[in-house]
Amino acid sequence: MAVEAVAAAATQTTQAKNTLSGNFEMFLRLLTTQLQNQDPLEPLDSSKFTEQLVSYSQVEQQINTNANLESLLALSQSAASANAVSYLGKTALTAGALTGLQDDAATWRYKLPGDAASVRLSIADASGHVVRTLSGETTVGTHEFAWDGKDAAGTEQPEGTYRLSIVAKAADGTDITSTISGVGVVKEIDMSIPSNPILTVSGRTIGLSEILGLKN
Repeated sequence: MAVEAVAAAATQTTQAKNTLSGNFEMFLRLLTTQLQNQDPLEPLDSSKFTEQLVSYSQVEQQINTNANLESLLALSQSAASANAVSYLGKTALTAGALTGLQDDAATWRYKLPGDAASVRLSIADASGHVVRTLSGETTVGTHEFAWDGKDAAGTEQPEGTYRLSIVAKAADGTDITSTISGVGVVKEIDMSIPSNPILTVSGRTIGLSEILGLKN
């Protein structure tokens, strides 16, 4: 796809150059005709022709600049697509508190800036309904939390996207702000739009910019 974009940019540049070349040839014919038929007593002002020649040169430079920018953009898109392919099969850390429940498993990662006296983890479905509440790790640092996809009664929940929210309290009762990320395996990549590959992570589709990190 990136190759096609490069080819398209080259085609547009060629067309622009051909148009400019045709116009320039016509300009030279008119100039030659005017010079041949000018009144010797009132010769044509050469400065006007010089200005027009400079204008043609500037247009040509702009076309070349646009061509270079289009090529750089196409190459950048190609690099983004190639980079996205390397994500397949790897476990990705995704931005935000959402993650996908697939094959009876959903995983998040959360980070506490300090030790907490209590940590309550709440899992909500796409409609915002809380399906499970559990206690979490309370020590400072990063923790990975895996949910088996069941509610408090042991009923398996349908696959889909779920949100984790955390209420962490310090020993003095003050709130501790945690950061949450989703965790899942990259199963598929859609590169129909080279500039913005879409990844399927644990059944959830996200943009490449939402990937925070990878691990094997």
